[in-house]
Amino acid sequence: MATKTFSYEAIDATGVMSKGRIESESAEAAANALADQRLVPLSVTGAGGALQKEIKIPGLGGRTSLKDLAVLSRQFASMTSSGLTMLRSLSILEDQAAKPKMKTALAQVRADVQGGMPLSIAMSQHPEHFPLLMINMIKAGETGGFLDEALSRIARMYESDANLRAKIKSAMTYPVIVLLFSLLLGTGVIIFIVPVFEKMFKNLGGKLPLPTQIMVTLSHNMYWLLPIILVGSGVGLRAYRRAVRTNYGFRLAMDRFKLKLPVFGTLFTKLAISRWARNLGTLLAVGVPIIQALDIVGGTAGNAVVGEAMSDVRDAVRSGSQMSGQLAKHPMFPNMVVQMLEVGEETGQITEMLDKVADFYDQEVETATDSLTSAMEPLLVVLLGAVIGTMVVCLYLPMFSIYQHIQSN
Repeated sequence: MATKTFSYEAIDATGVMSKGRIESESAEAAANALADQRLVPLSVTGAGGALQKEIKIPGLGGRTSLKDLAVLSRQFASMTSSGLTMLRSLSILEDQAAKPKMKTALAQVRADVQGGMPLSIAMSQHPEHFPLLMINMIKAGETGGFLDEALSRIARMYESDANLRAKIKSAMTYPVIVLLFSLLLGTGVIIFIVPVFEKMFKNLGGKLPLPTQIMVTLSHNMYWLLPIILVGSGVGLRAYRRAVRTNYGFRLAMDRFKLKLPVFGTLFTKLAISRWARNLGTLLAVGVPIIQALDIVGGTAGNAVVGEAMSDVRDAVRSGSQMSGQLAKHPMFPNMVVQMLEVGEETGQITEMLDKVADFYDQEVETATDSLTSAMEPLLVVLLGAVIGTMVVCLYLPMFSIYQHIQSN
């Protein structure tokens, strides 16, 4: 395999930071090579990485993303496993934080830890930056004396989740751009082109056909109609998000609806199962009690249908039943998942089976996303052609009536 040049930032065991370039086959291999040199890699970026940076909009960059958590967890795990003290690691993480709100939160966490507070409790004071899932895994690592391993598992979990979501976003970029271009094209034609044709039609005389008249009417009213549509869409989206956050019944109904959507429902289901298996397997692997793990996964699944299922499974486990038996009663979980979980319970390898389920469904989501994108591309081209063709026909329909009008005179 050909080697590539990677830029890196790393620190040594004394906390001294260094920057440089390294030749390696992949970013992971570069990180391993740095570790062999007793350096802790903070970031490894390939050549041309500047072109791969995310676009940041002023005022919208303060929220902690999944990618932020993945990077922070990996850096934290690398530093603690290399022998740096927790306070020194937190100090370096604070310096490396790009977002002001995250920097402030890490500074407060470091101050609380320095004052004698456990790391998990210090992080729990900032739920907007450190999820419940992460906090409970760190707490289990602190209790069991394997914080390094807990941080490593947290890093792997968030990296897998972030990579999967990045691939989905990348696959959906082209369809979204085509749809936005179609909307902008249609709006531009109605606002700027239709008035020119309307003036020409009036000068030539004749009655406008109904499709053309509809476009002319839209053109006359677009200056007040467009702001209403944009504002209404923004208000509606905000109301929907608030209802999803505050109204559990509404959220459950919407999540069930998403899972039943044609084509997309299968993708949403596979994504939910992948996240559920990954989170539950990681929690159990670091020693979180099963009842507590089911509670945490149910609350952080991102899907109310999964949360409802975990509530039933938790009650069944509390009464002495197996997870697989209760999980089989929820049609969202395929028979394969139930059987693999059952085998894990019988052999005492639940964590390993959940990891295999997560890996399998990660691959399934990638395959489904690629197939969906491949199927949508020709449909979107047809849609764009239909939009342009419809507008052209509507604008040129009056020509026929005008021609007949001229002939009759």
